[in-house]
Amino acid sequence: MLSAIFLLPGIAGGTPKPHVVSFGKWTTVKWFVGPGQDKPLDLRIRALYVDRRLKEFTLGTPHDVTDRLIVVRRAFRLNDALPEESTSVPNWRWQRGGWLLVDRITGRASPINLPEFDPFYSKAAWYRDYIAYCRLSDDGKNLYAMVAQLGRRKPILKKGSGRRAR
Repeated sequence: MLSAIFLLPGIAGGTPKPHVVSFGKWTTVKWFVGPGQDKPLDLRIRALYVDRRLKEFTLGTPHDVTDRLIVVRRAFRLNDALPEESTSVPNWRWQRGGWLLVDRITGRASPINLPEFDPFYSKAAWYRDYIAYCRLSDDGKNLYAMVAQLGRRKPILKKGSGRRAR
């Protein structure tokens, strides 16, 4: 009887703790684009929380891959101030990032490495665990259509669109 009392909490503590993945409210921030990064555009972001702790900032709606996994686009901010500047206040600039894979059970948010995905130019469309997006060639003259699957290093499809980028 005494051993059951001491072993019961150890056995009950061995079960995995469920994690709560939630999103914060939408916030509008300025995203500076253009050659001189002087043209402000509105970017709607929201926070990704795991167990009420801030993990990342995201933009767009999440996509359910499975009942356990979701993908969501990442947003991050960069300190644009130079070390030589005398101001102690950081100069934050928001940028669009790649995609995050979020596990609802473990609470882990990890970046997805998509082949040749450009966070600035590429817009993605999801279907199950497949993603389709366009990319520019290195010289910026040609467009390519790409289809990739989560967990694969090489794209399933890489086809030139036959159009030149403007």
